[in-house]
Amino acid sequence: MENQSMRKPKILCLHGFRTSGFIFKSMCRKLGPSILEKLDLDFIDGPYPAEGESAAEGIYDPPYYEWFQANDNFTVYKNFDECVAILEDYIVKHGPYDGLMGFSQGAILSAALMGMQKQGDALKKIPKLKFVIVISGAKLGGPRFQAPKLAANAFSSPIESPSLHFLSEQDFLKAEGDLLLKSFVDPVTIYHSMGHTVPIMGTLYT
Repeated sequence: MENQSMRKPKILCLHGFRTSGFIFKSMCRKLGPSILEKLDLDFIDGPYPAEGESAAEGIYDPPYYEWFQANDNFTVYKNFDECVAILEDYIVKHGPYDGLMGFSQGAILSAALMGMQKQGDALKKIPKLKFVIVISGAKLGGPRFQAPKLAANAFSSPIESPSLHFLSEQDFLKAEGDLLLKSFVDPVTIYHSMGHTVPIMGTLYT
């Protein structure tokens, strides 16, 4: 029992659009060792190679990956169901995980997975995920991102699982991040001034 109580929370970490697990891990160093040393973080790559230019080019070396694809107005999705199935198989093999942490596209997916599991539409083979950390996320099914069919009911009722949301007024997804908050019961929100990125600890405020 003592060993169980001292175990670090194990978290599956999903990177942003056309980046990689390595890039997300590098970005998360800004959170500082006081936080990171308390967590068991598993940074993985999306299942699909980037199909276009990456905002990380010139900052981080390739390869870059995507979790799924969509058309320009986010009404038609490709590989979303396949991505969810791949993640479920990975969790079965490498878990159990206590929670999810995602940035940008990875945050959008992480939040939706919590609701999809609650509704019984996905992640049926794994124990219930306990929490989610959302960095620069958005809601599937909101005005900007139409929900894929598999995620259509993800936010049909409030999600009781604890959630931590990092938001920035300078983030182009801020409005969608605010909307996502309403899908969780008692979300914890931390604000920062750095825009669409993982923030440095010194820029955070509640």
